[in-house]
Amino acid sequence: MRNTPDEASGAAGRALVTVHGGRPPDGAKAAVLLLHGGRADALEPPTRLNLPAWRMRLFEKAVLRATADDRVLVARVRYRHRGWNGHHAHPVADVHRALDELCALTGPVPVVLVGHSLGGRAALRAAADPRVSAVIALAPWCPSGEPTAHLRDRTVVALHDETDRVTRAADTWAFLTRAHAAGARVMGIRMPAGGHAMIRRAGQWHRVTAGATAALLGTAPCPSLTGELAWTGSPRPAPSPSARGWVPG
Repeated sequence: MRNTPDEASGAAGRALVTVHGGRPPDGAKAAVLLLHGGRADALEPPTRLNLPAWRMRLFEKAVLRATADDRVLVARVRYRHRGWNGHHAHPVADVHRALDELCALTGPVPVVLVGHSLGGRAALRAAADPRVSAVIALAPWCPSGEPTAHLRDRTVVALHDETDRVTRAADTWAFLTRAHAAGARVMGIRMPAGGHAMIRRAGQWHRVTAGATAALLGTAPCPSLTGELAWTGSPRPAPSPSARGWVPG
């Protein structure tokens, strides 16, 4: 498995970077694509020293462990540009390129997108592609007015720490409420710590994400969420700060 971030060559290279020695597992029956964060506006390609990409490597390893025996291809999406860049939404186009390259490798298989911050927004947008069955959004960037109609019959799981000072957890909960109204199956998990970079209690972020990924692929039961991550019902509107988890219903 190659762990060196190579997003700096994204402008000229492939959008799909596999982490199984360059080829998918024989007879892959599903895939997971990971999307790192970025900036609101930046046309240059990601640098070789790309901290958001490095941060996703531990999520990548956790997902690999959780799906090791299940013929699941795990890969990352390589961006051509570092930023979202307004109406261009450049990372979304990169996800679609990666999905095309994935299909050429494996044929049509269900895909789970796992994205952080800008990558979470890109994953949620790209879920309009029929090849995407579910999205796991980590501290996602969900500005007001972000579309949700395309998420009908998709599953969306979002993890957010309410102390995040870069993206707002309240925006995430509002997005999930709108997505649910549009016909999506949604879950929101209030993480007890971690901020935007998901550093404090990092292992908890990795375990919950990997367990949810395996459950969405049908290769493991849904992870048990107890204590700080316990579900507390289905409040409407978005839950109060005292609630620890929620499922709009």
